[in-house]
Amino acid sequence: MSRDHPRDHHIGMIVPSSNLTMETELPRMLRAREDVLPDERFVFHSARARMQHVTPEQLRAMNAQAQRAAAELADARPDVVATACLVAIMAQGPGYHCTAEDDITAALRAEGSDAPVISSAGALLSGIAALGAQRVAIITPYMEPLTRAVVDYLTDAGVEVVDSLSLQVPDNLAVARLDPADLREHWRKLDLSRADALVLSACVQMPSLPSIQPVQDEIGIPVLSAATATTHRILTELGLEPRVPGAGALLQG
Repeated sequence: MSRDHPRDHHIGMIVPSSNLTMETELPRMLRAREDVLPDERFVFHSARARMQHVTPEQLRAMNAQAQRAAAELADARPDVVATACLVAIMAQGPGYHCTAEDDITAALRAEGSDAPVISSAGALLSGIAALGAQRVAIITPYMEPLTRAVVDYLTDAGVEVVDSLSLQVPDNLAVARLDPADLREHWRKLDLSRADALVLSACVQMPSLPSIQPVQDEIGIPVLSAATATTHRILTELGLEPRVPGAGALLQG
């Protein structure tokens, strides 16, 4: 395909109403890809589900809105649909990403869309697997009980969490405003001696992209995030090489 006529890939996203990061980090990664692969272009379409505070009650209420959001996205005929709140899914218990993806798929099919569906929760698991990692350390912005839910979810899926750090920020907008540069120091509080990989942000709302590659370069093991894992799955579902410059080992192609 000529550079004069790039192919558009339409990406539908179901995002929490207070999420500021999914619609910045994912486009930023794919814009960087466009710089090196100019025959591609990525177009984003979002539907929102209400959520302001990262509490079990609001997470359940947000999940209940996913099918409505999926029906709205179906009208845009996206090529792939990603649902973005990792902890909303993981807090419902091990394996729930399969249920959530199936429910969204059914809503899309009912509206005539055949787009594949991915979740950030499922993407993190497949991203860890793609790296061949079995033991990870994680950083989350959540309160301790929600971090434990994420640890339990990963453990149930066969991933050992060797250490975790909770930043304990319950307000979702405040999570989006955390400085990603601080992650370059936060990781030092973790014991990485047994880790195969580091999940620098187990949350698509906590910004981490500017720190992924620098931290990986320093610690010498793969570094990923919920956002880089979601991007990896999006590209894979589109049949494209999962390559984004400067975004860590998972997106080296």
